Amino acid sequence: MQQKDDNLKDIISHAKEYGFVFPSSEIYDGLAATYDYGQLGAELKNNIKSYWWKSMVQMHENIVGIDSAIFMHPSVWKASGHVDAFNDPLIDNKDSKKRYRADVLIEENIEKIRQKINKDVAKGLKRFGDDFDVEQFKATNPNVLRNQAKIDSIEDRMRTALNNEDLEGVYNLIIDLGIACPVSGTKNWTEVRQFNLMFSTELGSVSGDASKIYLRPETAQGIFVNFLNVQKTGRMKIPFGIAQIGKAFRNEIVARQFIFRMREFEQMEMQFFVRPGEEMKWYEYWKEQRMNWHKALGLGEKNYRLHDHIKLAHYANAAADIEFNFPMGFKELEGIHSRTDFDLKQHQELSGKKLQYFDTELNENYVPYVVETSVGLDRMFLSVLSSSFKNELLEDGKTRAVLSLPYALAPYKVAVMPLLKRDGLPEKAREVMNLLKFDMNCIYDEKDTAGKRYRRQDAIGTPFCVMIDHQTLEDETVTIRNRDTMKQDRVSIQELNTIIGEKVSFNSLFK
Repeated sequence: MQQKDDNLKDIISHAKEYGFVFPSSEIYDGLAATYDYGQLGAELKNNIKSYWWKSMVQMHENIVGIDSAIFMHPSVWKASGHVDAFNDPLIDNKDSKKRYRADVLIEENIEKIRQKINKDVAKGLKRFGDDFDVEQFKATNPNVLRNQAKIDSIEDRMRTALNNEDLEGVYNLIIDLGIACPVSGTKNWTEVRQFNLMFSTELGSVSGDASKIYLRPETAQGIFVNFLNVQKTGRMKIPFGIAQIGKAFRNEIVARQFIFRMREFEQMEMQFFVRPGEEMKWYEYWKEQRMNWHKALGLGEKNYRLHDHIKLAHYANAAADIEFNFPMGFKELEGIHSRTDFDLKQHQELSGKKLQYFDTELNENYVPYVVETSVGLDRMFLSVLSSSFKNELLEDGKTRAVLSLPYALAPYKVAVMPLLKRDGLPEKAREVMNLLKFDMNCIYDEKDTAGKRYRRQDAIGTPFCVMIDHQTLEDETVTIRNRDTMKQDRVSIQELNTIIGEKVSFNSLFK
């Protein structure tokens, strides 16, 4: 765990040093759990958004996108259940004065037991190699069976307590498991309490209950209240989806672990409207589709796993998370939920407006069921950044910091460099820059030695460096260097757009 914590510190330090992520309001000593994306962070973030939007909207004929307002009528949040049920179970340690989510403490305890199983499996793999049958080992090994039984028992108790809103039962489980505060090391806990996560504010000049509105805690409701608007104006036929990227706000008491959990964050959500009774088919479809989307980035298949929810939200009949192996261990990256017809029915009831679809094939009206995919953009950013960051030992004994970002997501696709700042090389480099900049994001770099410039571009994840030297003036060829292999090739200037363009295009990910 210490190594993982150190790795996160290195990532935070690298992110700040190279202009990816800054603490917000830093000149005033910052504001807890809020961050600003710097010049390179904004580019990487926008590229992740583009990858999601293109794959969701551009690649699907039956999915369209919207951009709804952050402020919504307060009745929206009453209908959705957020006013009454958007709570986290929190517990305080009396010695450290630190506050924790009770369910997360229990989940972390389960993860420790799961790691014991993984260690036993790793030992078996090391001993028997390719002949080792992992599934048979898990089904027969006494240690694995004992630890799995512990996990099943804890999850059963947790599920029962959370579903029944039995906060005392959650407290008793923490005590029975002997969970200690990570800071003080003591088990001196308060009772578990519910805490509503919504930020409220006032609309207009008069304060009071009549003008109270909320900052949206999720983007999904903006889609639901626009269901009929989009369906009718877009002449959409079920099944169809509505996608949205936008800011959401939650008053997280336990906001920590860099940009993983913040109070102001961005979501990429798609609500897929289907016939009642067909939701489980589409739920399975989107679980597979979304996992494939993540794996296409090449961040390592072993870094992903599917985890079914222990406690279902009030609106869901099935839910699973795609978890990623962050520096803090496996945590939720994206949720896929079968939301039933809960949201549309609630809004229909409270607004008095019919939110139904007339199915011409069935010749009937019905309230559609919904399958949701929801990924946190900031968590997606952290998954890409953390898995790409490496300190590599080179053959000459030196090390280099490199961000091996997926080419299509890199802030800059190519760095254009004159070997020297004289002899007409900068002017020629500017010509090359002007040739490339219409098709891809480029950076011009002429400061320091070639070696230092290469290291700087490696550190910010630039896939290709193009060096303009004296030979360029003679034969219109340049040296192109690959970030990952550090291999250099001599190519014609006229070939650059094609060579680099094919490699950095989103098409390579979609295919």
